[in-house]
Amino acid sequence: MKEQIKLAISRFSRFITEAESKAKELCDVKDLSSSQINYLETINELGNPSITELSQALGVKKPSVTVAVERLITKGCIYKTSSDADRRSSHLHLTDIGNQVNQRHEYAHEYLAERIIKSLTVEEQAQFVSLLDKLYNHKK
Repeated sequence: MKEQIKLAISRFSRFITEAESKAKELCDVKDLSSSQINYLETINELGNPSITELSQALGVKKPSVTVAVERLITKGCIYKTSSDADRRSSHLHLTDIGNQVNQRHEYAHEYLAERIIKSLTVEEQAQFVSLLDKLYNHKK
């Protein structure tokens, strides 16, 4: 059974990679890693977080987040502004490029969802969601 699970994971990984590759092609940012795209998605979801908030949401140490943020600033995907409440703190914002990348990434999610809906019955879709939730929540 372990081999079957490994094969299924490999196929599902390729399935996700294919969708993300299509999304990257649409916005011409092939030099962004999946991790960097995940940062953009999380910044968007959090609504202009501080580096500390982003670090907590991603479960990544603050120095690593700081390095990743600086790289995304260099690539023109995000920018920082000083906090109105505390000038020592800054907030992260997506640039137009960052928003475009995030929208294309959302397109990849939409593409995956459509493929899953077309391939599975309603009952199987519910099981799929339940299993992914169970796997995600187990890691904590």
